[in-house]
Amino acid sequence: YDCLKMGVWCCASFGAAESDAITLTTCDACDFVLYCDEACQELHKPEHGSACSRRKAAELDKKLFQLPESNHMGDCPICLLPMPYDGKTCSLFPCCSKTICNGCDYAIEISETERGTENLCPFCRHPVAATIEEAKRDIKKRAETNDPIAMREMGLCLISEENYDGAFEYLSKAAELDDAEAHYRLADMYQNGHGVEKDEQMEAYHLEVAAIAGHPTARHNLGCIEGDNGRQQRAAKHLIISASLGDDLSLDELKIEYVTGRGYVSKEHFASALRAHQAAVASMKSPQRDEAACEHMWAWVRTGDSETLGQ
Repeated sequence: YDCLKMGVWCCASFGAAESDAITLTTCDACDFVLYCDEACQELHKPEHGSACSRRKAAELDKKLFQLPESNHMGDCPICLLPMPYDGKTCSLFPCCSKTICNGCDYAIEISETERGTENLCPFCRHPVAATIEEAKRDIKKRAETNDPIAMREMGLCLISEENYDGAFEYLSKAAELDDAEAHYRLADMYQNGHGVEKDEQMEAYHLEVAAIAGHPTARHNLGCIEGDNGRQQRAAKHLIISASLGDDLSLDELKIEYVTGRGYVSKEHFASALRAHQAAVASMKSPQRDEAACEHMWAWVRTGDSETLGQ
């Protein structure tokens, strides 16, 4: 549609040029063509509909298949190294919703023990919650201030209690505030029908939003969905990006696809993904994190607590 005529923007339906008297607005869906008002847009819909859908899909793919700068966890605010994306080797402070890596958490713990000082949050200096009940109390207080991380954590707590209706409410609010993990968890709820009716379209929507934000597992799941639907090239693109962010499972599936020689993953693609994966994994390592992981393992050996090992 030629909305630019003689250097002047015009309505795609009526042809009126933009002026002081006429303010043109873009199509809500594709953000490409211009209209005088809603009546012009409605009149032009039969002609614009299919082109609008194609452009909207193309714009989504452009965002979807762009490699994020980092995973959705970002960098540790203390050591400034990329955070492990699974969150299992990170520590969340419920008093202020800040997250740090296990290496920095362990270093702070050692320092406080040596100095004999109180265990305080390194950010807000609030005493660290000593019990699960205290942590839940702090998270609830943060959630009441519309903190997306706290609302997401409240949702996860309710999922563990099988209160899916309450979890859906909290996670939906967190997702509205662009929390990638909340989008990923909502996708899981739509997939399994927990608190909502099963809905493949909503599942895919939340996975896409999370993937664009750098969530490797969400992108891996998108790749699986695309593969199940016979769109192998799109599946391979998702797996390559996810592997490049450090996802082991995606790299394994790329390897299988490459070895089978079905043509969806070339030698160059697999080699590039492997190098990127190795770089991503290496960037998330440090001596402090290794020491913390070792101490965590020995704590499990000493106590025999399997739950401690899984944290």
